[in-house]
Amino acid sequence: MPKVPSFTVTSRTVHDGSPLPTAQWSGVLKVPGGQDISPQLSWSGFPAQTKSFVVSMYDPQAPTGSGFWHWIVTDIPAGTTSLPEGAGVPDSKTLGAGAFQLADDAGAARYIGAAPPAGSGVHNYYITVTALDVDKSGVTATSSGALLGFTIGGHTLARATMILPTAAS
Repeated sequence: MPKVPSFTVTSRTVHDGSPLPTAQWSGVLKVPGGQDISPQLSWSGFPAQTKSFVVSMYDPQAPTGSGFWHWIVTDIPAGTTSLPEGAGVPDSKTLGAGAFQLADDAGAARYIGAAPPAGSGVHNYYITVTALDVDKSGVTATSSGALLGFTIGGHTLARATMILPTAAS
């Protein structure tokens, strides 16, 4: 990703540099103990001219040739600076007015937890909050994570990222 200024993202659920807890792994993708519960997130220190945010979780090490999007929320209003644990449920009402989830790479508009395949080593799950200079990203609910990334590239003011290294169980 292009270099941009950074700000801070924190969580009571997950911690930068630490593995994802079991509740943030995927029961949908048949990981024992996985519950597909999105982590609580808070962010601060973003540019004053921020008009909206995107929150995502991405695994670049997924053996797909293109990584794996686990969660994508776009059009989060600038006045929203946190998401509660579990906000990534289908049809969530806790994302901020006008915000919506895109389908992840499992095909669901929701949070899908970690599911690194056995023997695939450590996967770095990137939880990223991106500050934008526009109110709306310009994508629809049927858009892909890749299209969203392309669309917001010229509107990104700053980015906050946590990296959660997790090995297959």
